[in-house]
Amino acid sequence: TGFDSDNSSGDFSEANHKVAEMLDLDPHQSNRSGKHNGETEIQENGIKRHRTSLPAPMFSRSDFSVWSILKKCIGLELSKITMPIVFNEPLSFLQRITEYMEHIYLINKACSHADPLERMQAVAAFAVSAVASQWERTGKPFNPLLGETYELTREDLGFRFISEQVSHHPPISAFYSEGLNKDFIFHGSIYPKLKFWGKSIEAEPRGTITLELLKHNEAYTWTNPTCCVHNVIIGKLWLEQYGTVEIVNHSTGDKCVLNFKPCGLFGKELHRVEGHIQDKHRKKLCMIYGKWTECLWCTDPATYETYKKNEKKGGEQKKLKPSEDVIKSENDEADDMPEVQDTVQFIPGSKLLWRINSRPPNSSQMYNFTSFAVSLNELEKGMEAILAPTDCRLRPDIRNMENGNMDVASKEKERLEEKQRAARKERAKDEVEWHTRWFHQGTNPYTGTSDWLYSGGYFDRNFSDCPDIY
Repeated sequence: TGFDSDNSSGDFSEANHKVAEMLDLDPHQSNRSGKHNGETEIQENGIKRHRTSLPAPMFSRSDFSVWSILKKCIGLELSKITMPIVFNEPLSFLQRITEYMEHIYLINKACSHADPLERMQAVAAFAVSAVASQWERTGKPFNPLLGETYELTREDLGFRFISEQVSHHPPISAFYSEGLNKDFIFHGSIYPKLKFWGKSIEAEPRGTITLELLKHNEAYTWTNPTCCVHNVIIGKLWLEQYGTVEIVNHSTGDKCVLNFKPCGLFGKELHRVEGHIQDKHRKKLCMIYGKWTECLWCTDPATYETYKKNEKKGGEQKKLKPSEDVIKSENDEADDMPEVQDTVQFIPGSKLLWRINSRPPNSSQMYNFTSFAVSLNELEKGMEAILAPTDCRLRPDIRNMENGNMDVASKEKERLEEKQRAARKERAKDEVEWHTRWFHQGTNPYTGTSDWLYSGGYFDRNFSDCPDIY
């Protein structure tokens, strides 16, 4: 989610100019380990080795306050606020969406199972893993420009992915992915609704996500949980996911209900996910529990209920050990981030559905990116010749930010936003409507709700009529 807008008043853009002055970062002195910008290595097995770090380390945000910007915006619509680049991470929101595919092995696992219950378990794990990369990612991705696209083909992982920014007000991102073995199709559209609650910013998800398992002739749909960023006024920024996610198998009638629990007053429920899978007659088939920041387990309902009863029967005998419980100083502010150890109370006999990938050792210096995220903006040799001219990798503001050139990145960001505003005014003057290139508005065939559907043809690489947005 993001705040930048093509009809922002520009009243807050002066904050961008102050960014470079306050940063003590020389891109020429930065750590440039690994291969970058066209120097991707080839392993012995012929599979490309993607980069393992960014060209320049992350800068410190300690001298900046989100509140210094937001306090000027009371009463304004959040989607029309221009935030300084210091609060960004060097990825477009279209690239952030692509991080759904980090745990694609779960889709492959779902395709391989003959049992529909096991397929639903794998799909549920995939839905939870899709938000796992957001853990500790408090930098906001760049708002995509209208008509911006992003493609990713990973032969080693067996998929290709295309997304497009199909609307700017409201901001809507549409995506489509397919298995290279023609075993699945994954598509959807996302248009989050932002709310500012004073101390926090909440992004309520809108849009349907659809996964089709072609071999089994099955389709699953769901909507992501709500994401909330806390301590935007003072303190350390932290985020949580909460809300109920319902995954529906439209072929069998099975449903998975996942409850992403809110943090609570003392943080004991932070990151926790609990739920169940039920058949079309509402009979519970299995129970699911874990944390979206760590792992997900499942067990049969009888075992789960017995465990819960014993937990209550013994009073607090099954309570977490003090070292695993919430550690909170008396001097902490009430809205400070609860510090908890990432551990899940294991119920004997449970089956592991998913565990989060370990992050690179230098992740904290790279905006807390996962290894998958680090590779997303990599521009390999010869890629410019085949990419659509609207691809995120070609955005000069993101590219300069990634390279540590913050002053240039800030100026490029303003230039692109002004170019977008001018193009919009020109279309209004000539009474010309904007036409999306790779997606069209239609109806989701499984839910009957409005959706953005892939029109096809992107990988034919006819980019002659793509708009000039950079």
